[in-house]
Amino acid sequence: MTVYIDVLIILNVYVNYFLLRTSAKLTHSPLKTWRCIAASFYGSLFSLLMLAPRLPVPVTLAVKSAAAVTIVIAAFGARSPARIAKNTAAFLAANFVLAGAVYAVYSWFKPSSLHFANSYFYIDFSLLLLLITTAALYGAVSLLRRITDRERPLVSRVLIRAGSRIIGLDGLADTGNALVDCFTGRPVMICARENIGKVSARMRLIPCATVTDSGVMPVFRPDEVIVVNTETGERKPVDVMIGLGDTGGKAIYNPKIMKY
Repeated sequence: MTVYIDVLIILNVYVNYFLLRTSAKLTHSPLKTWRCIAASFYGSLFSLLMLAPRLPVPVTLAVKSAAAVTIVIAAFGARSPARIAKNTAAFLAANFVLAGAVYAVYSWFKPSSLHFANSYFYIDFSLLLLLITTAALYGAVSLLRRITDRERPLVSRVLIRAGSRIIGLDGLADTGNALVDCFTGRPVMICARENIGKVSARMRLIPCATVTDSGVMPVFRPDEVIVVNTETGERKPVDVMIGLGDTGGKAIYNPKIMKY
C-alpha cells in the first residue's frame, strides 16, 4: 500500500488536535488554541515512525510514551508532575478509545485501505467519515463531562484584592446566589464579614432577599477578584461586587460568573 506523507501528517494533526481537546475536557485543564495546534503539529511528526522498519514492542511503547508526555507538555505546559501525569493518562486513554472507534467504523464500512505499523495507523480515508467519528467522540466526552460537572462542585480558592490587602477564602459555587447589584448590574459574591474586615470607605447598601427574610446587604467593589480552580490551577479574574454576610467563612458565588 502506498503511504502519502502529506496525508499521514494532515491526518495526525487533525487527530492530535481532537485528542488534546478531549484530554482538556476530561481533566478540566485550560488549553490555548495556538498551543493545541502547535502540539498537534509536533505530535504528527511521530507518525512518520510507521514508515520505519518494524520496531520491537518495548521500543515502540517507549517511543509512544515519550511522544505522549512531550505532546502533553507542549500543549498544557509543565506545571507539576502530577498534572503532567493526569493529562498524559487522559491523552493516552483518548488515543485508545479513538483508535478503537476508528477501527470499528472502518470495519463496518469494509475499508479498502487501513494500515497499522509501529502503533500508528494510516487510512486512505474518507475525510467526512473521520470528521463524523472524531466529532462523535468529542461530543460524547463533552456530554459526559457536563453531566458529571453538575454533580461535582468546583473546588476553588478566591483571592480578593482591596487596596494593599489580599484576602484568600475558600470558594463555594452556588446557583442559589442570584444576588446582583442593582446599581451596576454586577453579580455579588457573598463573603464572611469577619474575613473581609473594615472597608467602610467603599461600602454601600443594596436590597437583598432570601427564602425566609429580606433586608439590605453592605457591598463594595474590590480592586480585583480571582477564582482559582484548585484542581487545575486555572485562574479566572471575575468582575463582581463583594457583599458581606454570614457564609461560614467561605466566598459564595454563582458559577455563571466563570463564563463571563
